[in-house]
Amino acid sequence: MLTVWGRKTSSNVQAVMWCIAELGLDYVRHDVGHKFGGTDTDAFFALNPNRTVPVLQDGTNPPLWESGCILRYLAGAYGSAPFWPEELLARTEVDRWAEWSKINIALGFTAPVFWQVVRTPAQQRDPVRIRAGLDALERKLDIAEARLGIHGFLAGDDFTLADIQFGHVLYRYFDIDIERKPLPNLESYYARLTERPAYRDHVMVSYEDLRA
Repeated sequence: MLTVWGRKTSSNVQAVMWCIAELGLDYVRHDVGHKFGGTDTDAFFALNPNRTVPVLQDGTNPPLWESGCILRYLAGAYGSAPFWPEELLARTEVDRWAEWSKINIALGFTAPVFWQVVRTPAQQRDPVRIRAGLDALERKLDIAEARLGIHGFLAGDDFTLADIQFGHVLYRYFDIDIERKPLPNLESYYARLTERPAYRDHVMVSYEDLRA
């Protein structure tokens, strides 16, 4: 049995929960973080000295933190090809796009764009700063746009771990009130993701409690 600590409105928690659901694994999740608190306790510190979510524990194994590490663990422990290939070069291709997504898309969207639009009070928002963040993000999304014009998914023609690391950000990107660049291949890809039950259940959830 998997145990997850982290609130369902956390983007990183959503990625982990989406992966768990795609793999059909049993789990228990505890709401921790933000309005739920709990990260300042000694018990949570023993799980993760960084006091961040998500944290995952698989049975009696040591707890894991950092969402990228957790995703790779789940894929390695419970996934199979094509989601997480055994062959080194094929797996590296999936891992490359997963890492690219985390560094360039997730980090490039969350603080520079999402927090500025959602967490910052309207009277304090800086449109120039938001636009600059969007421009930088969409230069990276152009890479995905070209890729998705050739392949059905980010790492190739099959759904893989890379799509979880990339796609969990897209619900917020398409949902918040911003002026988006036309990216038809990306839009079509996102529409396909929204048809996946695990995506709807664990990613397409309200984040209203994140507003200041």
